[in-house]
Amino acid sequence: MKMRKLRERIDKLDAELLETIAKRIKAASSISKIKRDKNIRPYSPERESQVLRRIKKLNKGRIPDDILEFLFTQIMSVTFSLSAPLKIAYLGPKATFTHLAAVKRFGEKVDFIPYNDISDIFCAVDNSQADFGVVPVENSTEGIVSHTLDMFVDSDLKICSEVMLKITHHLLGNIPLKNVRKVYSHPQVLSQCRHWLQTHLPSAELISTVTTVKAAEVIRKRRDSVCIASKVCSKLYNLKIIAGNIQDLSNNVTRFLVVGKYETSPTGKDKTSLLFSVKDRVGALHDMLVPFEKNKLNLTRIESRPSRRKAWEYYFFVDFEGHKENKNAKKAIGELEKKVNFLKVLGAYPRAL
Repeated sequence: MKMRKLRERIDKLDAELLETIAKRIKAASSISKIKRDKNIRPYSPERESQVLRRIKKLNKGRIPDDILEFLFTQIMSVTFSLSAPLKIAYLGPKATFTHLAAVKRFGEKVDFIPYNDISDIFCAVDNSQADFGVVPVENSTEGIVSHTLDMFVDSDLKICSEVMLKITHHLLGNIPLKNVRKVYSHPQVLSQCRHWLQTHLPSAELISTVTTVKAAEVIRKRRDSVCIASKVCSKLYNLKIIAGNIQDLSNNVTRFLVVGKYETSPTGKDKTSLLFSVKDRVGALHDMLVPFEKNKLNLTRIESRPSRRKAWEYYFFVDFEGHKENKNAKKAIGELEKKVNFLKVLGAYPRAL
């Protein structure tokens, strides 16, 4: 009797939920029509960020935040698919970590277009073959993705958003662990699982592949080989999880950037990324950092890359908390611009939730 009543209650709540979701989609579709009529960009990272932050605040911990974010991202994704389908370029193929990051940001109901190279993603967005691109920029254990940083030197695209994806690696295959002679995966992934491999498969040959997905493709029919890839790959290629969560560090996170042609408005929880080159003199970098300290801006990252144009000349990439339109940020950027050879604002965008 009690179960029947609970099921009746669930049926009633499902009907109310369906009605509410339908009303939300209708309202959002009306906004999409207004945007089309006024030639306003269809996707607003800042609005998405505000919605998710507001929902999490209202939630008060009743539902895990990651599940709540997933549910509302999917609802927003459905709205896009019914009104103004987005085309998202990503570093493919399907089931790569970049693909998973793209799904986390845009939901599943958009058009995902895989590319083999980061430069191809930038070109696709620049040529309007895609609305946005998703590219990896740094890993918490392995450091920066230099190719992504290098692309920003000449590209006019802006950083519109960022995605933080927790990375878990699994040993996949259809053979017992004792039969493993070769392990295939991306070189960064092999590096992130070094300790586990040395402990459990010390004699196995480690073979690098372009992506973890390629590794899964290679080992499907091999009786002496396994791969390290995501749980999604195990389902996609019908592989068993021989050992799960084999990464050496539990807090293994990769940061991805969403690039597009649009500037993003302030949300109050933002980050700004800059690129600049300094004059070759003693104390130059120290002087470049003074404007940030002076204007009380918290630096979250600083990286250097060779300019490839002149020997011993470097570009610096800096992230700081706050939007470039904020008063202190404007002052700091203005002061910095007077001291450098070259400065570019790569984007001001909502911080990852």
